Amino acid sequence: MKKETARERILAAAEELFADAGFDATPTSRIAERAGVPKGLVHYYFRRKTDLLTALVERLPDEHVEPASVVVPGDIAESLRRLVAELDRRLSASRMLSHLLWREADTHLAVRDALHERYRTLVGQVRAVIVAAAVGGLAMADVDSASGLLALAVSYRHSVARHVVDDRPDEMERELTFIAEALTARTTGRE
Repeated sequence: MKKETARERILAAAEELFADAGFDATPTSRIAERAGVPKGLVHYYFRRKTDLLTALVERLPDEHVEPASVVVPGDIAESLRRLVAELDRRLSASRMLSHLLWREADTHLAVRDALHERYRTLVGQVRAVIVAAAVGGLAMADVDSASGLLALAVSYRHSVARHVVDDRPDEMERELTFIAEALTARTTGRE
């Protein structure tokens, strides 16, 4: 088993403490204590406390899902189900981190910018899956709207996952079905 480095222990401690007490209420001395390292070592790896937040953003799992790995040609709903399931699988290991970064985005520009970029990436992924799964033409304005809506739903769910028990597991399924049916209805004239 690989031994965890001091830098990794510092990041893990910062993640836990920031999630529990918030960034501003967590002194670096407490992070050092939780990580089992001298306080100077925290500052050796992270010159400023905000550098810890930047490093934590980088620890979020890669959200890039290759469309070909989830697309079922002609079945937008199933393709989106597969995309969401893969994103859920990747992001489930970072529930606490996701929660704390969304909370700290209100006061830390670097975190907010990184999360906005991740959101834009997610919209692009949803869009690519819809386009690849569609048989026949779709109005791109509809695809863009659907991509934004689903990306918002996925982002919201992951931002609150640490504190919410999924007591409505069919909610995402209903949203996926609604989006797929709405897109399909527009192309077949069943509006």
